[in-house]
Amino acid sequence: MDFSTALREERLVAIIRGRDPEASFRSVITLVEAGIGLVEVSLSGTDALKVIERARAELGDEAWLGAGTVVTEEDARRAAQAGANLIVTPGLGPGCTASLAQGLPVLAGVLTPSEICAAAATQAAALKIFPASVMGGPSYLKALRGPFPDLPFVPVGGVGVAETEAYLKLGAVAVGVGSPLIGDAADGGDLGELRRRAAEFKAVCA
Repeated sequence: MDFSTALREERLVAIIRGRDPEASFRSVITLVEAGIGLVEVSLSGTDALKVIERARAELGDEAWLGAGTVVTEEDARRAAQAGANLIVTPGLGPGCTASLAQGLPVLAGVLTPSEICAAAATQAAALKIFPASVMGGPSYLKALRGPFPDLPFVPVGGVGVAETEAYLKLGAVAVGVGSPLIGDAADGGDLGELRRRAAEFKAVCA
């Protein structure tokens, strides 16, 4: 299954940005065991590349394991070496271009209509609206769907359960969810609570 198909089926990308590498690794594994098939580890987290490398070794080659906050060509190169098979960027730029050149699927960050036009001209698999919440949340997606009715949007930033439901009803192909899903799990918090939140989000995305 390619990434675009997986994204439309899963409808949820979990975003991990942790201060504790061991807890971040365990959070990745817990999410996958809970049935969340698309997991992104942000490079802004502590020892993120090692977390990706460990998770890849544990999960095998088929799992969708992303590197997030890929900004530079070096970020893209190191993420691929660590085993990421999905790249998520905060915006357009060298990290996006280099990831596409490596043949990796990219969830490319955009915010304005001009950025959306630029990203649509690339081979990006989907467009990450970030930060969605500060632009009005679901109402902003609704406005963007007017001129761009067919583009695959993935709102990220301030996405809780209620927002997830609203975005999906408005035509988002998926949502990206960080702290409302992860909580403090990637910093050493309760993995049981992470499983509970994962079940809530999966129910909305079903």
